[in-house]
Amino acid sequence: MLILGIETSCDETAAAVVRDGRETLSDVVVSQIDVHREFGGVVPELASRKHIEAISPVIEKALEAAGVEVSAVEGIGVTRGPGLIGSLLVGIGAAKGMALALKKPICGVNHLHGHLFAVFLERADVKFPFVGLVVSGGHTSLYHVRAPLDIQPIGKTRDDAAGEAFDKVAKLLGLGYPGGAIIERHARGVDAGHLRFPRALLDNGQFDFSFSGLKTAVLRSTEQMFGVERRTDMPGSFHAVVAPDLSQTVPPAVKIIAAAFQDAVIDVLVAKGLAAAREYRSEKLVVCGGVAANSALRDRMVHEGRLSGIEPVFPSMRLCTDNAAMIAARADILLAAGLADAPDFGAKSRW
Repeated sequence: MLILGIETSCDETAAAVVRDGRETLSDVVVSQIDVHREFGGVVPELASRKHIEAISPVIEKALEAAGVEVSAVEGIGVTRGPGLIGSLLVGIGAAKGMALALKKPICGVNHLHGHLFAVFLERADVKFPFVGLVVSGGHTSLYHVRAPLDIQPIGKTRDDAAGEAFDKVAKLLGLGYPGGAIIERHARGVDAGHLRFPRALLDNGQFDFSFSGLKTAVLRSTEQMFGVERRTDMPGSFHAVVAPDLSQTVPPAVKIIAAAFQDAVIDVLVAKGLAAAREYRSEKLVVCGGVAANSALRDRMVHEGRLSGIEPVFPSMRLCTDNAAMIAARADILLAAGLADAPDFGAKSRW
């Protein structure tokens, strides 16, 4: 089946054409990082506007790159949620219009399930059941994927997601946006020494996550280290404590904090991910989502997995970040099972 996938859950406008849920014929992504960088995070209103500008050209480019006419598309999959409502509605509107015009089936795809099934675009050896760890800017979740249509959540974040914590810590350290890649770069090869941040819920025998306390611990340590008092005039904010001149060398103290923070996040993700795989007797642990592109996480997970007899499986870097190929791959399964949606389905900010 030839599926057109559309993804607009946050700040990437993406379209892809995938054949039979396995073969990627095209995968086009337009990022908005430069638009949101000056604000230190995604601004929903700006994201929606940029999706409106980009959606039609991105779809056209995906079809052209795949070498197929739009009439050859046999089904359309579009991200229904979770995500930013305004952004989601742009993609859903475009997908519905095409489905109605072409008289083709359409289905709304769970974005997180899309991440889990991105692995099948590159690895034919992943079999059901398996445990999947989705680590992104908005979500940190564990799933027991028992079958293509049987995905059971077994753990989730109780507050901040790992990716969100990376962005906020990068902001308080004055390092910029997006935080994941920046913190990884400045933490590379740095020994955090005696600086150790809390690993919340690490030994509670459950699979939920919590990164809010870690984020706050980093804030307090940074304030103390740089002699900055708490901003009492900014209730509820997560302000920038350090304002280094990014044209100069980043202070060693900032790199140490970044390394200690990253170590804490990785420790939790590795420990809980592998523990879940052992609990559910899964030989493979699929690790996906934007944070899964972190090379330190990949290295640690592979090392610890080898000691545990579990193989961590990561999609390629491109398929870790938001993309439409994973949405098309998931839609192929849903449509083949006869699970097309009625044309009046809506967006879901949470799922």
